Amino acid sequence: MTAPVIQYNYLEDYLDKVRSMGRFAFTWAEIKAQFEISDKALNQSLYRLKVKKKIAQVRKGFYAIITPEYSNYGIPPPVLYIDDLMNSLNKKYYVGLLSAAALYGAAHQQPMEFFVIAEKPALRNIKSKKVKINFHVKKQWAMEDIIQKKTDAGYIKVSSPELTALDLLFYQDNFGINKVVTVLHELASEMKALNLTKTAKTYSQVAAMQRLGYLLDNELRNEKLSNALWLVLKQKTLFPVPLSTTKEKEGSTDDKWKVIRNMKIESDI
Repeated sequence: MTAPVIQYNYLEDYLDKVRSMGRFAFTWAEIKAQFEISDKALNQSLYRLKVKKKIAQVRKGFYAIITPEYSNYGIPPPVLYIDDLMNSLNKKYYVGLLSAAALYGAAHQQPMEFFVIAEKPALRNIKSKKVKINFHVKKQWAMEDIIQKKTDAGYIKVSSPELTALDLLFYQDNFGINKVVTVLHELASEMKALNLTKTAKTYSQVAAMQRLGYLLDNELRNEKLSNALWLVLKQKTLFPVPLSTTKEKEGSTDDKWKVIRNMKIESDI
């Protein structure tokens, strides 16, 4: 049996097929399985498409398709291919932190970087002139706290507003408390007291809950949400924790939340 004849533009035709399925990405392995072609010839074809700015390499073996509306950016936004990427790596994940907040309209300004929480082992961050994807590791999470959000490329997994808020305090080193408070002011309107209580019951980082409770109570003056968190924390033994993890542990301690006021809040709102 003779091998099928590979046309010069076979790869561009394949990209059209991928896009017709609503996807914005493909893998090297997919192409290799689709066509009987040498690795060298395939890599040459992919290189030509990169030069023509038809595709962009996100990481080794994974490519995003550049459609006309994203030609000025040189790559589509990660929200359109993150699910394909994580599936190709066989990794459990969710879009979180500032990226999740932005999807709830609470980013204040569109974050320049994309944030993903994934299971161990840790993934290397993706950083180039066109895209920045930061991966953070978490051992486990409750699936009830993950929401399926629709995009132009299908569905992606996103942390609920309540889980997003708690994570922002847990990973605060990446943003600083002032940035977190600014986001919380807008995210609070998307949070529900009952859901916050449920999420807090399975959240393992007590210090993050203390900080969030303190901010909801003293900065946002949101009694409903702070009480929802207190329902869980009042049953635990609380130890003093600094509000900011990047500053000295000096300052007065809040009697209720046991949070050391070691910095002054300066929100953008």
